[in-house]
Amino acid sequence: MMPALFLAHGSPMLAIEDTEYTAFLAQLGTSLKPDAIVVFTAHWESETLTISSTDKIYETIYDFGGFPDELYAVQYPATGSTRIAAFLKSRFEQHGIPVRLDHTRGLDHGSWTLLHRLYPAADIPVVQISVNPFLPPQDQYRIGAALRGLGANNILVIGSGVTVHNLRMLNGGAAAPERWAVEFDDWLLDRIKERDLKSLFAYERLAPHARQAVPRAEHFVPMFIAMGAGGDELNGRAIHRSYQYGSLSYLCLQFD
Repeated sequence: MMPALFLAHGSPMLAIEDTEYTAFLAQLGTSLKPDAIVVFTAHWESETLTISSTDKIYETIYDFGGFPDELYAVQYPATGSTRIAAFLKSRFEQHGIPVRLDHTRGLDHGSWTLLHRLYPAADIPVVQISVNPFLPPQDQYRIGAALRGLGANNILVIGSGVTVHNLRMLNGGAAAPERWAVEFDDWLLDRIKERDLKSLFAYERLAPHARQAVPRAEHFVPMFIAMGAGGDELNGRAIHRSYQYGSLSYLCLQFD
């Protein structure tokens, strides 16, 4: 039975750096052996939910600039699955969620940097799905809930984003996490432990430092999608927590 995961993709450098976090991802990949992977990525935004639909090898998209040449040499030649894409489309339509298919887009770094560390052989079919950051948390949760139960089919659902993601607040010389970033994540974990969906949906108003932690919602909403995909009782827990550059959170969550 596959869980639903929220995984932090943070800096693109995680594809080539060896850190506490990349070691965690490698271990996680050995512990979970899905037949297919569905990734909601913060780096693909669209007003209408869009699903990649191809049986070909994806192009690896380098949607970033100013990094070492070594990073641009990384390829993640995973294939897609039109069969699974059609199945997902049907699921969303059954739940009244508008959806369309995309037959040409490659994997952006919100997907391939994580998958490169989880499953370096690139031998598991991947279906990538866009996010609409302007939908309220309740609707993001409903999108995830439409895929509830996929774990029973050995399909791994991943929401790829970051809880605390404010590029203007990064500090390359920080020796410890910023207090405000830790307090925001603490609040999230407490609400998840208490299964308090109502407060989580109102995080912008209730969570400490919410505007600082989430200046724009595209990296945050994959958490609500993974949460919805995991089950109707909000059975969630942290499976990794670390920070980079003072405030870039690598908090990862599992929902069963």
